[in-house]
Amino acid sequence: MSTPTLTAGRRRIPLVPTVALLFGAVYCLLPVAWVLVASTKSGSELFSTFTFLPGSGFAGNVADLSAYRDGVYWTWMANSAFYAGVGALLSTAVSAVSGYALAVYRFRRKETVFNILLAGVLMPPVILAVPQYLLLAEADMTDSYLSVLLPAVLSPYGVYLARVYAAAAVPADVIEAGRMDGGGEWRIFRTIALPMMLPGLVTVFLFQFVAVWNNFLLPYIMLGDDEKFPVTLGLYTLLQQGANTPALYTLVITGALLAIVPLIALFLVIQRFWSLDLLSGAVKS
Repeated sequence: MSTPTLTAGRRRIPLVPTVALLFGAVYCLLPVAWVLVASTKSGSELFSTFTFLPGSGFAGNVADLSAYRDGVYWTWMANSAFYAGVGALLSTAVSAVSGYALAVYRFRRKETVFNILLAGVLMPPVILAVPQYLLLAEADMTDSYLSVLLPAVLSPYGVYLARVYAAAAVPADVIEAGRMDGGGEWRIFRTIALPMMLPGLVTVFLFQFVAVWNNFLLPYIMLGDDEKFPVTLGLYTLLQQGANTPALYTLVITGALLAIVPLIALFLVIQRFWSLDLLSGAVKS
C-alpha cells in the first residue's frame, strides 16, 4: 500500500527544476521566436498585426535587404565571417600551444603565469577595448581589418580551456614515450598531443567564433569605414537610421535573423566532436 505513495512522492521531486528549465527556455527562446515571426512581416504589417502572427513579406524583406546600398549587408556578413573565422582559427592555435605548454612543461613561475591568465579570464572585455584602441592608434592600425582581428587572437579563456583539456587528455607517459623514440617537442605536439586535444580545441574554436561574431564594442571603437563593419555594427547603424526611416526596421529584423543562421549551422556541423569527446572520456582510465 505504501508503494504508490513513494512513487507519487518521487514524481513530485523533479517538478521544480523542470519548471525552472522550462521558464529559462521560454525566456531565451521568446526573443528568437519574435524575430522569426517579425521577419516575415512587411513594413505595414509590423506595427499593425498581432505580435506572433506571421506575415507575408519575408521574401520581400530579404530582397530589400540585399538591394540596400548595393548589398552592403552581405559585405557586413562577409566581414563578420572573416573576423570570426580567421580570428577563431588563430586564437585556437595560440590557445592550443599555450595550453599544452602550461599543462605539460615545468618552468619557473608557471603557477604565476596561470594565475595571471585566470585574472585575464575574469577581466570584462569592455575594460580592455579603450586601451586596445589607444595601442593600435599609436601603431596607426585603427580603422583596419587588423584592428578587429588582432585583439581576438589571444583569448585567456581559450588558453585556460586548452590547458585544462591537455592536462586531462594527454597522458604524461605518451609524451615520454615519444621522447624516448627520438621525437622532438614540436613533432610530439603536432602528431601525438594535437589529435588528442582536438575535441577540446573544437570547443575553443566555437566559443571564440561566437564571441567574435557577436562582438560589437570593439568594432564600434576601432572602425570608421562602414565597408569594414561586421554585421553587428552594420545592423546597429541601420537601427539608428530607422528612427528617421521606419521602413528600415524590417531590414534590421530580417538581417538579425539571417545573422544567426551561420552560428546555428556551425554548431550543427561541429556538434559531433562533442559526442566523440564524451565517448572517449568514458573509456579513459
